[in-house]
Parts: sequence; structure tokens; C-alpha cells
Amino acid sequence: MPKKRIEPMTKNVSALIARTQFGQILERVSRNEERFLITKNGQPKAVILGIEDFMQSIIPTPEALATLQEQAQKSGADKLSLEDIEQEIQAVRRLKTNRAYA
Repeated sequence: MPKKRIEPMTKNVSALIARTQFGQILERVSRNEERFLITKNGQPKAVILGIEDFMQSIIPTPEALATLQEQAQKSGADKLSLEDIEQEIQAVRRLKTNRAYA
């Protein structure tokens, strides 16, 4: 079952501050899951938020995918590298090929 998440607080920042502090804002959205509402002349113009925050807020995780993610965490499969996954796939393919010729 998908975890309920607490929505992060959105901070208002002027366009001038956003421009001069852009690197720090990027760090804060990626590390602290903070959100920033960028204003120009007091009017909201844009929102900056981290990619994980965006994916969870805008595109909710389907329940089936959330279940798979939970199972992967329990089994440790979420810690496999891309190389490990490729090796597993190749091993299964070799096994199927060997069975087909046997």
C-alpha cells in the first residue's frame, strides 16, 4: 500500500533571490524536499520542486507498482545495480537456451 506523505511547506521567493541563490535552492529541493514559489512583482510565476517530489505529487504511484517496490525493498532487490540486473537476465537467458537445446 502506498505510503501517505506529508506535503512539504512551500516557500515564497522573489525572482531576484531565486536567480542569485539558484544553486542553493536546487540543493534544498533535492535534499530537503522543499518547494519554492517564485514570484515577480508579487505575482506567482513558477514553482521549483525536486523530481521525487514532482513524481509523487503530480504522478501518483499506481498501487501495483507500489506493491512491487515494497517487495523489492523486503527482498533487497532494490539495491541491485544495473550490472547486477543485466547479469541476472543473461543467466536466465543462458539457462533457457540450454534447456531448449537439451
